[in-house]
Amino acid sequence: MPIHEQSLIRPENLRTRENLVLDGVDVSGHWSTFIEARTVTDYNERLQEEIASLPGGEHIHRCWQCGSCTNACTVNAVNPEFNPRFWIYLVRVGMEAELLRDKDIIWQCVSCNKCTYACPRDVFPEGVMKALGHWLELKGHTPKSPSMVFDEVFTEQVMERGRIEEGRLIEQFFKRTGQGLKQDWLIEMARRLLRHLPLAMLTRMGLSRLKAPRTSGWARSRAVLKEYVHEQHARQRSELGLAELVDTARRDAAGISHG
Repeated sequence: MPIHEQSLIRPENLRTRENLVLDGVDVSGHWSTFIEARTVTDYNERLQEEIASLPGGEHIHRCWQCGSCTNACTVNAVNPEFNPRFWIYLVRVGMEAELLRDKDIIWQCVSCNKCTYACPRDVFPEGVMKALGHWLELKGHTPKSPSMVFDEVFTEQVMERGRIEEGRLIEQFFKRTGQGLKQDWLIEMARRLLRHLPLAMLTRMGLSRLKAPRTSGWARSRAVLKEYVHEQHARQRSELGLAELVDTARRDAAGISHG
């Protein structure tokens, strides 16, 4: 699966000799531009398995590099460096260091799913992009994104109480992302709610804010869900070679099972 696109040749890999004469012919400048040869020493033969172990990456092995995903991509139309096909190629051949050179733009995926609709092999490229982002975080190559923090706060509320309370959700999200609650848009939204919502609904919201709502009989369901989540996290971290996190997940799961 060789890549022959000129746009994928990085400028730092090009070498040009300004003064070069061969057999009496001056081939200086553009004519003597070559791609620098390099030996791959950072090969990760398990990279495809690592991505496939994460939600969304399960069918990455189906890709035959037709390019339909990149051709349909909304972001690629604006930023040609955003290239799902190329990243899937790098994953499949195990070129981890090359993939990490684009770690800051992989996050630009807007989940429009045009790539998924265009893919003739049901690779689910949008899911692969999410798996790549998750992989970058788990491996410590990038910090947690705000969306990942929000997902964690949301999931924690559901796990603990069987439902969510919006005010508490926003408060915890802002706290973990280092944001203050006194934001203009939030203050304006609160004012409009106070002006337009019925008194009974405002009362219920206030009571929910004071005492977080909880689904009746949720304890048993919570234990089952937490055990399943810990098992999945342990499996994923095992695939990624994160042994210390695997041991922690197993201990947590055992504590839930026998607690």
